[in-house]
Amino acid sequence: MRIRSPFSDARYNRGSFSFSSTTSAAPPPSSRRARLFLMRTRTMVSTHKLKSVDFYRKIPRDLTEASLSGAGLSILAAFSMIFLFGMELNNYFTTSTSTSVVVDKSSDGEFLRIEFNFSFPALSCEFASVDVSDVLGTNRLNITKTIRKYPINSDLKPIGSEFHSGPISRDIKHDDEVDEQHAGGSASLGASNFDIIAHKHQILVVNFFAPWCYWSNRLKPSWEKAASIIRERYDPEVDGRILLGKVDCTEEVDLCKRHHIQGYPSIRIFRKGSDVRDDHGHHDHESYYGDRDTDTLVKTMENLVAPIQLESQQLALEDKSHNVSQNLKRPAPSAGGCRVEGFVRVKKVPGNLVISARSGAHSFDASTMNMSHIVSHLSFGKKISPAVMRTMKRVLPYLGVSHDKLNGQAYIIHPGDSNADVTIEHYLQVVKTEVVMRSNREQLVEYEYTAHSSLVHSINLPVAKFYFELSPMQVLITENSKSFSHFITNVCAIIGGVFTVAGILDSILHNTLRFVKKVELGKNF
Repeated sequence: MRIRSPFSDARYNRGSFSFSSTTSAAPPPSSRRARLFLMRTRTMVSTHKLKSVDFYRKIPRDLTEASLSGAGLSILAAFSMIFLFGMELNNYFTTSTSTSVVVDKSSDGEFLRIEFNFSFPALSCEFASVDVSDVLGTNRLNITKTIRKYPINSDLKPIGSEFHSGPISRDIKHDDEVDEQHAGGSASLGASNFDIIAHKHQILVVNFFAPWCYWSNRLKPSWEKAASIIRERYDPEVDGRILLGKVDCTEEVDLCKRHHIQGYPSIRIFRKGSDVRDDHGHHDHESYYGDRDTDTLVKTMENLVAPIQLESQQLALEDKSHNVSQNLKRPAPSAGGCRVEGFVRVKKVPGNLVISARSGAHSFDASTMNMSHIVSHLSFGKKISPAVMRTMKRVLPYLGVSHDKLNGQAYIIHPGDSNADVTIEHYLQVVKTEVVMRSNREQLVEYEYTAHSSLVHSINLPVAKFYFELSPMQVLITENSKSFSHFITNVCAIIGGVFTVAGILDSILHNTLRFVKKVELGKNF
């Protein structure tokens, strides 16, 4: 066999040479064109298949026809889309809430704050007491730590500074033995001679009493005996520095009212030249709250006289008098009314908030007690700042309408036989409302209540009673956020829906017009 050299087919071309073999020869031009045609065909086939899934096939513009009705529907559809889009956008930015009623989630032992501001035109601050009780046995009497009292006049305007009740912690001491030997020791005073005697003596100490009062009868022997001792030591006719007197409030009703006497017995200390103020015209004197035995009374009177008796040692004796009797006497109320304000903390169980006249060593005439009052403020729970309340109002306009339902309400009892011994009762049903804000997921708690009031004739001393009961259910309000994807879906639905409906209306209108034209031309179809 002959072996062919790989160089046997080599050709020399114009001084150069190239090698080619039979296996790598270039295809002819016809074959190249065929291959290119095949590739183009395959591309056209794939493009044709892709176009077959086109949902939005185009119609040549020459094959379409514009109409005036179509133009009108197009403008109307465009305005409808814009309007509906604006409504959807506003709805997206508008806060939505969901409300549900659930069982109150408050923990056991949690306390509820009650804030109030009451005005009593006929209740003296001297005896006004705030009491709290509940069904679990809690009974707190004469709360003073969080309560403030201000004397007010008949126009409900404060007169003077805050009235301080002082400590009430012990029983008043009385004499055990009754001594009738000094029955006429004190001077009897009335409206006719009270002012004359008050200006005649440097110090006038008066016992305002009622014959039917238990405490007045217990004080009577000690008072008369102390008055006799003081009269012997400081003769009113010769010395004239101090005198002890007494006023029967069942006979001198107007005189007792003038000095705002509501509890019996009331011991008042009048000093010459200071019993009436020039600025307001009300009485400025002191009330005695110390023990009522003879020795204590005599010692107190001597301490009152001592600064006047020894002018050279006046400052020292005044300090001594102050140290001895600082808790025994305090300024008397300057007006017959009282504004009681502050707050108390109560358990979340049914209970009572009671305002009444209370004293452990005084008696009260129930027929003359008038518990008329004006509610300036009454709310439950912590006070919400105005800024937070405005935010809540923006989210929930109806929220906060009943959180101070009694504010500004007046409950006035006019004196008369039919209105004697009347207790004013308020029945409050409290509902907790919890709001969960979307911005910071903060929880705001508010308490709203309903109120029903009535007048009740009482066999005991009249009071103003606020009975409160909390609902075991609470209202839970949650601020919900809206999904952006939901907003986009609604926008697409608006555009597509309006476009489709407008197309249907255009088709109906166009066919109707064609039908009318054919009828006019008399054509059959």
